[in-house]
Amino acid sequence: MNDHVIEASDLAKTFPGGRVAVHGLDLTVPTGAVYGLIGRNGAGKTTTLRMLLGLLRPNRGTARILGQDLWHAPRAVRQRVAYVSQEQQLPSHQCAAQLCLHLAKLHDRWDHRLAGKILARFGIPPEAPLWALSGGDQRKVAVALAFASRPDVLVLDEPAAGLDPIARRQLIEEMVEFLADGDGRTVLFSTHIIADLERVADQIGIMDRGRMVAGGSLEGLQSDMRRVQIIFDGGSVPAGFTVPGMVRSRAEGPVLTALVRLSGEDPLAALRNQPGLRINEFPLGLEDLFIELLDRQPADDPANPWWISPA
Repeated sequence: MNDHVIEASDLAKTFPGGRVAVHGLDLTVPTGAVYGLIGRNGAGKTTTLRMLLGLLRPNRGTARILGQDLWHAPRAVRQRVAYVSQEQQLPSHQCAAQLCLHLAKLHDRWDHRLAGKILARFGIPPEAPLWALSGGDQRKVAVALAFASRPDVLVLDEPAAGLDPIARRQLIEEMVEFLADGDGRTVLFSTHIIADLERVADQIGIMDRGRMVAGGSLEGLQSDMRRVQIIFDGGSVPAGFTVPGMVRSRAEGPVLTALVRLSGEDPLAALRNQPGLRINEFPLGLEDLFIELLDRQPADDPANPWWISPA
Protein backbone atom coordinates (compact mmCIF):
# COMPACT_ATOMS: atom_id res chain seq x y z
CA MET A 1 0.00 0.00 0.00
CA ASN A 2 1.32 3.46 -0.93
CA ASP A 3 1.66 5.61 2.18
CA HIS A 4 2.20 8.84 0.23
CA VAL A 5 -0.93 10.95 -0.13
CA ILE A 6 0.76 13.59 -2.32
CA GLU A 7 3.19 12.70 -5.10
CA ALA A 8 4.93 14.57 -7.88
CA SER A 9 7.41 13.03 -10.29
CA ASP A 10 9.60 14.91 -12.78
CA LEU A 11 7.12 17.78 -12.65
CA ALA A 12 7.85 20.67 -15.03
CA LYS A 13 6.12 23.87 -16.07
CA THR A 14 7.27 26.52 -18.52
CA PHE A 15 5.10 29.59 -19.05
CA PRO A 16 4.70 31.53 -22.31
CA GLY A 17 7.82 33.52 -23.02
CA GLY A 18 10.06 30.69 -21.90
CA ARG A 19 10.02 31.32 -18.14
CA VAL A 20 10.76 28.03 -16.40
CA ALA A 21 8.78 27.91 -13.14
CA VAL A 22 9.24 24.25 -12.19
CA HIS A 23 11.99 22.01 -13.54
CA GLY A 24 12.01 18.24 -12.92
CA LEU A 25 10.56 18.42 -9.41
CA ASP A 26 10.02 15.30 -7.30
CA LEU A 27 7.93 15.50 -4.14
CA THR A 28 6.34 12.97 -1.81
CA VAL A 29 4.26 13.77 1.28
CA PRO A 30 3.48 10.91 3.67
CA THR A 31 -0.06 10.39 4.86
CA GLY A 32 -0.66 12.23 8.13
CA ALA A 33 2.31 14.58 7.72
CA VAL A 34 2.53 18.34 8.07
CA TYR A 35 4.79 19.22 5.15
CA GLY A 36 6.23 22.71 4.91
CA LEU A 37 7.44 23.98 1.54
CA ILE A 38 9.83 26.92 1.65
CA GLY A 39 11.84 28.86 -0.89
CA ARG A 40 12.59 32.36 -2.04
CA ASN A 41 10.13 34.40 -4.09
CA GLY A 42 9.84 32.88 -7.55
CA ALA A 43 11.13 29.46 -6.46
CA GLY A 44 8.08 27.74 -7.99
CA LYS A 45 6.13 26.89 -4.83
CA THR A 46 2.75 28.27 -5.91
CA THR A 47 3.08 26.76 -9.40
CA THR A 48 3.85 23.39 -7.83
CA LEU A 49 0.81 23.55 -5.56
CA ARG A 50 -1.46 24.55 -8.43
CA MET A 51 -0.25 21.63 -10.55
CA LEU A 52 -0.80 19.21 -7.67
CA LEU A 53 -4.33 20.56 -7.27
CA GLY A 54 -5.18 20.17 -10.95
CA LEU A 55 -5.51 23.93 -11.43
CA LEU A 56 -2.57 24.10 -13.82
CA ARG A 57 -1.40 21.51 -16.33
CA PRO A 58 2.28 20.54 -16.24
CA ASN A 59 4.36 20.38 -19.40
CA ARG A 60 5.91 17.18 -18.14
CA GLY A 61 5.65 14.76 -15.25
CA THR A 62 2.85 13.63 -12.96
CA ALA A 63 1.10 15.19 -9.97
CA ARG A 64 -1.27 13.22 -7.78
CA ILE A 65 -3.20 13.72 -4.57
CA LEU A 66 -5.00 10.77 -3.00
CA GLY A 67 -3.61 8.68 -5.85
CA GLN A 68 -5.30 10.69 -8.60
CA ASP A 69 -4.59 13.53 -11.01
CA LEU A 70 -7.06 16.12 -9.72
CA TRP A 71 -7.43 17.58 -13.22
CA HIS A 72 -9.48 14.47 -14.08
CA ALA A 73 -10.56 13.30 -10.62
CA PRO A 74 -14.28 12.91 -9.81
CA ARG A 75 -16.06 15.21 -7.37
CA ALA A 76 -15.94 12.56 -4.64
CA VAL A 77 -12.13 12.80 -4.63
CA ARG A 78 -11.80 16.55 -5.21
CA GLN A 79 -14.04 17.41 -2.25
CA ARG A 80 -11.60 15.57 0.02
CA VAL A 81 -9.01 18.27 -0.75
CA ALA A 82 -9.22 21.87 0.50
CA TYR A 83 -7.10 24.76 -0.74
CA VAL A 84 -6.40 28.28 0.46
CA SER A 85 -4.56 30.20 -2.25
CA GLN A 86 -2.00 32.94 -1.75
CA GLU A 87 -4.43 35.48 -3.21
CA GLN A 88 -7.76 34.09 -2.13
CA GLN A 89 -10.64 35.65 -4.07
CA LEU A 90 -13.91 35.39 -2.14
CA PRO A 91 -17.11 37.18 -3.24
CA SER A 92 -16.87 40.46 -1.35
CA HIS A 93 -20.63 41.12 -1.37
CA GLN A 94 -21.28 38.00 0.72
CA CYS A 95 -20.62 37.24 4.36
CA ALA A 96 -19.04 34.16 5.92
CA ALA A 97 -22.44 32.75 6.93
CA GLN A 98 -23.71 32.94 3.34
CA LEU A 99 -20.56 31.30 2.00
CA CYS A 100 -20.98 28.47 4.50
CA LEU A 101 -24.50 27.81 3.21
CA HIS A 102 -23.32 27.71 -0.40
CA LEU A 103 -20.29 25.52 0.28
CA ALA A 104 -22.28 23.08 2.39
CA LYS A 105 -24.09 22.06 -0.81
CA LEU A 106 -20.77 21.10 -2.42
CA HIS A 107 -19.15 19.24 0.47
CA ASP A 108 -20.68 16.12 1.95
CA ARG A 109 -18.68 16.53 5.17
CA TRP A 110 -19.39 20.22 5.69
CA ASP A 111 -19.32 21.14 9.40
CA HIS A 112 -21.24 24.34 10.24
CA ARG A 113 -20.31 24.02 13.92
CA LEU A 114 -16.60 23.89 13.11
CA ALA A 115 -16.87 26.89 10.76
CA GLY A 116 -18.59 28.91 13.49
CA LYS A 117 -16.03 27.90 16.10
CA ILE A 118 -13.05 28.91 13.95
CA LEU A 119 -14.66 32.20 12.91
CA ALA A 120 -15.34 32.97 16.58
CA ARG A 121 -11.79 32.09 17.53
CA PHE A 122 -10.54 34.46 14.83
CA GLY A 123 -13.00 37.16 15.95
CA ILE A 124 -14.84 37.31 12.60
CA PRO A 125 -18.57 38.28 12.70
CA PRO A 126 -20.32 35.68 10.47
CA GLU A 127 -22.80 38.26 9.16
CA ALA A 128 -20.22 40.91 8.21
CA PRO A 129 -19.84 41.37 4.41
CA LEU A 130 -16.35 40.50 3.26
CA TRP A 131 -15.79 43.94 1.71
CA ALA A 132 -15.99 45.38 5.24
CA LEU A 133 -13.18 43.11 6.49
CA SER A 134 -9.46 43.72 6.30
CA GLY A 135 -7.32 41.61 3.99
CA GLY A 136 -6.05 39.63 6.97
CA ASP A 137 -9.59 38.96 8.21
CA GLN A 138 -10.68 37.83 4.75
CA ARG A 139 -7.81 35.34 4.81
CA LYS A 140 -9.06 34.08 8.18
CA VAL A 141 -12.47 33.47 6.60
CA ALA A 142 -10.85 31.50 3.77
CA VAL A 143 -8.96 29.38 6.29
CA ALA A 144 -12.13 28.74 8.31
CA LEU A 145 -14.00 27.63 5.18
CA ALA A 146 -11.19 25.27 4.21
CA PHE A 147 -11.18 23.58 7.60
CA ALA A 148 -14.97 23.37 7.72
CA SER A 149 -15.05 21.10 4.67
CA ARG A 150 -13.23 18.51 6.82
CA PRO A 151 -10.84 17.47 4.04
CA ASP A 152 -8.39 14.60 4.10
CA VAL A 153 -5.77 16.85 2.50
CA LEU A 154 -5.37 20.54 3.29
CA VAL A 155 -3.20 22.66 0.96
CA LEU A 156 -2.31 26.16 2.11
CA ASP A 157 -0.30 28.66 0.06
CA GLU A 158 1.22 31.30 2.37
CA PRO A 159 -1.67 30.90 4.86
CA ALA A 160 -0.16 33.33 7.37
CA ALA A 161 0.24 36.19 4.86
CA GLY A 162 -1.31 39.30 6.37
CA LEU A 163 -1.97 37.66 9.75
CA ASP A 164 -0.72 39.12 13.00
CA PRO A 165 1.31 36.93 15.41
CA ILE A 166 -1.75 36.02 17.49
CA ALA A 167 -3.72 34.95 14.42
CA ARG A 168 -0.73 32.98 13.17
CA ARG A 169 -0.56 31.11 16.46
CA GLN A 170 -4.30 30.41 16.23
CA LEU A 171 -3.81 29.07 12.71
CA ILE A 172 -1.16 26.65 13.96
CA GLU A 173 -3.49 25.52 16.75
CA GLU A 174 -6.19 24.86 14.16
CA MET A 175 -3.74 22.76 12.13
CA VAL A 176 -2.92 20.69 15.20
CA GLU A 177 -6.62 20.15 15.97
CA PHE A 178 -7.30 19.32 12.31
CA LEU A 179 -4.69 16.55 12.40
CA ALA A 180 -5.82 15.22 15.78
CA ASP A 181 -9.51 15.15 14.80
CA GLY A 182 -9.14 12.66 11.93
CA ASP A 183 -7.17 9.59 10.93
CA GLY A 184 -4.45 10.17 8.34
CA ARG A 185 -5.15 13.82 7.58
CA THR A 186 -2.37 15.62 5.78
CA VAL A 187 -1.30 19.27 5.49
CA LEU A 188 0.90 20.73 2.75
CA PHE A 189 1.68 24.42 3.12
CA SER A 190 4.11 26.94 1.75
CA THR A 191 5.38 29.81 3.83
CA HIS A 192 8.15 32.36 4.29
CA ILE A 193 7.70 32.36 8.07
CA ILE A 194 10.24 29.77 9.14
CA ALA A 195 9.39 30.07 12.84
CA ASP A 196 5.89 28.77 12.07
CA LEU A 197 7.35 25.82 10.19
CA GLU A 198 9.51 24.84 13.13
CA ARG A 199 6.46 24.84 15.41
CA VAL A 200 4.23 22.58 13.36
CA ALA A 201 5.94 20.87 10.39
CA ASP A 202 7.49 17.42 10.64
CA GLN A 203 8.55 17.27 6.97
CA ILE A 204 10.33 20.04 5.06
CA GLY A 205 11.02 20.73 1.40
CA ILE A 206 13.31 23.55 0.31
CA MET A 207 12.76 24.76 -3.28
CA ASP A 208 14.86 26.98 -5.48
CA ARG A 209 14.63 27.76 -9.19
CA GLY A 210 11.92 25.17 -9.71
CA ARG A 211 13.63 22.21 -8.07
CA MET A 212 13.78 20.62 -4.66
CA VAL A 213 17.09 21.59 -3.09
CA ALA A 214 16.69 19.44 0.01
CA GLY A 215 13.89 17.58 1.69
CA GLY A 216 13.09 15.21 4.51
CA SER A 217 12.14 15.28 8.14
CA LEU A 218 12.86 18.52 9.97
CA GLU A 219 14.85 16.65 12.59
CA GLY A 220 16.78 14.74 9.96
CA LEU A 221 17.71 17.81 7.94
CA GLN A 222 18.97 19.64 10.99
CA SER A 223 20.95 16.66 12.29
CA ASP A 224 22.46 15.76 8.91
CA MET A 225 23.77 19.21 7.99
CA ARG A 226 26.48 21.22 9.73
CA ARG A 227 28.32 24.46 9.17
CA VAL A 228 32.02 23.58 9.41
CA GLN A 229 34.80 26.10 9.81
CA ILE A 230 38.37 25.01 9.10
CA ILE A 231 41.17 27.40 10.05
CA PHE A 232 44.60 26.84 8.51
CA ASP A 233 47.85 27.94 10.11
CA GLY A 234 49.04 29.43 6.83
CA GLY A 235 47.78 32.61 5.22
CA SER A 236 45.29 30.94 2.90
CA VAL A 237 43.26 27.81 2.25
CA PRO A 238 45.33 25.27 0.25
CA ALA A 239 44.34 25.10 -3.41
CA GLY A 240 41.94 22.27 -4.18
CA PHE A 241 41.16 21.52 -0.54
CA THR A 242 37.76 19.87 -0.04
CA VAL A 243 35.75 18.53 2.87
CA PRO A 244 34.03 15.12 2.63
CA GLY A 245 30.28 15.58 2.27
CA MET A 246 30.68 19.24 1.33
CA VAL A 247 27.67 20.84 -0.37
CA ARG A 248 29.13 24.29 -0.82
CA SER A 249 31.95 26.38 0.63
CA ARG A 250 33.64 29.74 0.65
CA ALA A 251 37.19 30.68 1.55
CA GLU A 252 38.31 33.91 3.20
CA GLY A 253 42.01 34.11 3.90
CA PRO A 254 43.01 31.10 6.03
CA VAL A 255 39.39 30.15 6.85
CA LEU A 256 37.22 27.74 4.87
CA THR A 257 33.53 27.75 5.81
CA ALA A 258 31.54 24.83 4.40
CA LEU A 259 28.05 23.41 4.52
CA VAL A 260 28.59 19.70 5.07
CA ARG A 261 26.18 16.78 4.86
CA LEU A 262 27.03 14.27 7.54
CA SER A 263 26.98 10.56 6.75
CA GLY A 264 26.70 7.55 9.03
CA GLU A 265 30.39 7.90 9.77
CA ASP A 266 32.06 11.15 10.78
CA PRO A 267 33.12 12.72 7.44
CA LEU A 268 35.57 14.95 9.27
CA ALA A 269 37.39 12.15 11.09
CA ALA A 270 40.20 12.02 8.54
CA LEU A 271 40.82 15.75 8.93
CA ARG A 272 40.83 15.98 12.70
CA ASN A 273 44.35 14.61 13.09
CA GLN A 274 45.90 16.60 10.28
CA PRO A 275 48.48 19.10 11.55
CA GLY A 276 48.19 22.78 10.70
CA LEU A 277 44.42 23.15 10.87
CA ARG A 278 41.62 23.54 13.41
CA ILE A 279 37.99 22.44 12.91
CA ASN A 280 34.88 24.03 14.41
CA GLU A 281 31.37 22.63 13.91
CA PHE A 282 28.11 24.57 14.30
CA PRO A 283 24.58 23.11 14.32
CA LEU A 284 22.05 24.74 12.00
CA GLY A 285 18.53 25.90 12.72
CA LEU A 286 16.07 25.75 9.84
CA GLU A 287 16.56 29.44 8.98
CA ASP A 288 20.35 28.99 9.04
CA LEU A 289 20.05 25.95 6.80
CA PHE A 290 17.76 27.82 4.40
CA ILE A 291 20.21 30.71 4.11
CA GLU A 292 23.25 28.45 3.78
CA LEU A 293 21.65 26.50 0.94
CA LEU A 294 20.24 29.43 -1.01
CA ASP A 295 22.49 32.41 -0.33
CA ARG A 296 25.41 33.31 -2.59
CA GLN A 297 24.43 30.73 -5.20
CA PRO A 298 26.10 30.91 -8.62
CA ALA A 299 23.97 32.00 -11.57
CA ASP A 300 24.09 28.68 -13.39
CA ASP A 301 22.16 27.60 -16.43
CA PRO A 302 18.92 26.10 -15.04
CA ALA A 303 19.55 23.02 -17.18
CA ASN A 304 22.74 22.37 -15.16
CA PRO A 305 21.80 23.42 -11.63
CA TRP A 306 24.08 23.46 -8.62
CA TRP A 307 21.53 22.13 -6.18
CA ILE A 308 21.96 18.93 -4.23
CA SER A 309 19.72 15.90 -4.36
CA PRO A 310 17.09 15.64 -1.60
CA ALA A 311 18.16 13.81 1.53
